[in-house]
Amino acid sequence: MATDIETLRTWIDDCKPGGMVFFGGAGVSTESGIPDFRSPNGLYAQKYPIPPEDMVSHSYFVQHTASFFEFYCDRMIAPDAEPNPAHLKLAELEARGTLSAVITQNIDGLHQKAGSKNVLELHGSTLRNFCEDCHEPYSLDEMLAHRAASSNGVPHCKKCGGIIKPDVVLYEEPLDNDIMMRSLMAIASADLLVIAGTSLAVYPAAGLIDYFKGSHLAIVNMSPTPRDKQADLCISAPVGQVFSW
Repeated sequence: MATDIETLRTWIDDCKPGGMVFFGGAGVSTESGIPDFRSPNGLYAQKYPIPPEDMVSHSYFVQHTASFFEFYCDRMIAPDAEPNPAHLKLAELEARGTLSAVITQNIDGLHQKAGSKNVLELHGSTLRNFCEDCHEPYSLDEMLAHRAASSNGVPHCKKCGGIIKPDVVLYEEPLDNDIMMRSLMAIASADLLVIAGTSLAVYPAAGLIDYFKGSHLAIVNMSPTPRDKQADLCISAPVGQVFSW
């Protein structure tokens, strides 16, 4: 494994300016203390009366709004989490001019907290919230404060009384077309694509890999993915460990 990690680092060091794109999932943030979804200890492996994937669906948000926020605020947000070595190294690579874009399935905002600028958030961010009726924006702290002040645990807008919704893509909701197109174009123009911390099981995001036509494709994930045979290099190791140098 050490040889494979060294190979990846060599590819990164030799990459032409702006030639690297990073596509990451929940496994990028596990070393920051945020659980992933599909691992044996992940969110979906835990026992709940209702499957977690149902509780973070659009239907559940509409029909059981208070219960949605109870689960969401307990399990889906991590306001005190800090960037780990992977987040920090990616920000460094962007500042150096090697990395052109971070495409992430995560909603924790840790890439930006580490200093990354061009972050394409496929599934939105817990740090942004908005009123469903008047579209007034709210920070995470503001949303939590309005929820705490609510009699039923549902945050309501101070301007119009509408429900404040996290700016995250729930199950049954479409991805943002602009973000998808920018992600597709970044991958299509990359010379080195590093996919890390994702099972590549969630579509349409996982299908973005089909647009890569560059020189090197590396997958860093603790378990095998359906796309391993397409990769030039597969590394089974924590993402932060691979990006610690």
